[in-house]
Amino acid sequence: MSQKTEPILQMEAIEISFGGLKALDKVSLQVYPGEIMAIIGPNGAGKTTLLNVINGVYTPDNGRIFFDGKERPLKIKPHHVAAMGISRTFQNLALFKGMDTWSNIMVGRTKKMHAGFFSQGIYWGMSQKEEIEHREAVEGIIDFLEIENIRKQPAGMLPYGLQKRVELGRALASEPKLLLLDEPMAGMNLEEKEDIARFILDANEEIGYTIALIEHDMGVVMDICDRIVVLDFGNKIAEGTPDEIKSNPKVIKAYLGEAEGGGE
Repeated sequence: MSQKTEPILQMEAIEISFGGLKALDKVSLQVYPGEIMAIIGPNGAGKTTLLNVINGVYTPDNGRIFFDGKERPLKIKPHHVAAMGISRTFQNLALFKGMDTWSNIMVGRTKKMHAGFFSQGIYWGMSQKEEIEHREAVEGIIDFLEIENIRKQPAGMLPYGLQKRVELGRALASEPKLLLLDEPMAGMNLEEKEDIARFILDANEEIGYTIALIEHDMGVVMDICDRIVVLDFGNKIAEGTPDEIKSNPKVIKAYLGEAEGGGE
């Protein structure tokens, strides 16, 4: 990670409640350009809620959010957040299962299409140039993720691990400034986890993507992440490097200790 002084994402004292339950209680964090940051914690800690706040699915009750040097409205639609440069995968797959792999990844290019309706209709000029660029970008992602052999297969017919890889490809297709991954390895076997971990590392180290992820596999988190934020019952209880988090008594009690005692 090449950490710069200014964070690409800064969240200050974020609060959000659902009925009488405070899901996030004055949570502050930063994501720095070029890093892989993990958000961990037991089930119900507020991890996915935090991602939903970042990409506009939920509107927080209080707090401030800054992205790419500018303050962002708390109430904002997810497609506007995507246009700002934040892309996301989901805990539950959100692919178009009747479409093939290539088409699913091409969907991720939508926000980068600028040709006008007229030029698109006659496939000329800017529209023709754009389509060539988008096709080349999709082919590059297919090659990067090593999924050439399934490029024309319907997404819904693929094994679960490959579907997760296609979803990652769609997120990468938008060339985001910040990539949010919600449990990218959930439900995978060991080999599939190793593949996805390698692709995440390569996306960060070779292409330069800034990544924030939620993941329950602590071995993976400790191996690939530069920095970790720990939530428990909607509160941030720790932040630091993997080595610092491993030895933090609050984390051991709230999360790591629970995992050692039999999981979640």
